Amino acid sequence: MTTVISTDRAAAVELLCKGEIVALPTETVYGLAADALNPIAVAKIFEAKERPRFDPLIVHLPSPDWLEKIVNVPEQNRQLISKLADKFWPGPFTIVLPKREIVPEIATAGLDTVAVRISAHPVFAEIVRMFGKPLAAPSANRFGRVSATTAQHVLDELGGRIPLVIDAGPTQYGLESTIVRVGGNSIDTLRRGPITTEQLSQFAKVNIVASPARKILAPGQLPSHYAPRTPLRVVENAESFSPPKNQRVGLLAWYPVSGKEDLQSAQRRTGDGRSLKFVAVRNLSAHQDLREAAANLFRYLRELDVLGLDLIVAERVPSQGLGAAILDRLERASHD
Repeated sequence: MTTVISTDRAAAVELLCKGEIVALPTETVYGLAADALNPIAVAKIFEAKERPRFDPLIVHLPSPDWLEKIVNVPEQNRQLISKLADKFWPGPFTIVLPKREIVPEIATAGLDTVAVRISAHPVFAEIVRMFGKPLAAPSANRFGRVSATTAQHVLDELGGRIPLVIDAGPTQYGLESTIVRVGGNSIDTLRRGPITTEQLSQFAKVNIVASPARKILAPGQLPSHYAPRTPLRVVENAESFSPPKNQRVGLLAWYPVSGKEDLQSAQRRTGDGRSLKFVAVRNLSAHQDLREAAANLFRYLRELDVLGLDLIVAERVPSQGLGAAILDRLERASHD
């Protein structure tokens, strides 16, 4: 199969109507979309991504009036769910709710719940409206790998496996959506993302739910995920790290980097004057802006991953706001 990169939205809709899979841009990362109500089409997502069938998918709605066609909104939580949807939809925000029978079990990995959201990306929004039905759309990469934030990333991951990638440039956030479930008067965060704990806490108490050891409750909960091929280690800062002897090490930096940063070499100095040399450095944000760091995270991991390094070292970012979501991705990527 030849994979075409295009901006032809009508071609994407035509393929989706035929039960095919198409990579589409969202405001978070590129997604691999198929008709969410067609189990055969959904199965093609799992096959192309080599995704295990026990890992559920997010269902993207064309509009808010589709919500209750897809889910049973619990009456006791209706008011809070409505407030959250009004505030964060369209946007990088996903809610896990009891599903209706219309949703095929393959999309939910057999769970009695389904994760739903409405994308704010204008291209995705236009295509799903033209299609007229919900789209299942996990990240457009092979399972467990670094998520795709450009059309070229999708081609690198899934070229020859899918017919079409709709190119709309780099994604805005660079991190997958926040996933929550609502119970009583509290919000459980199942996956951290662009909508932060601080934002959610304006509506109710927020609990951070650790990834379960056995039962997956939502997409992106497996302990090892978002991983480059090159081993990755998270450290407090590069000054405290001593590179293994005779290893080619790259640095994903949070703190300012002295000297020239390029693909060939970069150098940082510790307090005692010793130099730490890295084959390559990528600085998540020269101004230590967490939004910029989030947008750059997967792109820089990919750039370091293709350099034939023995190890990637990533400096820990602050844990507040978007930093918590960035750390979540780094820790999963470094899981042994």
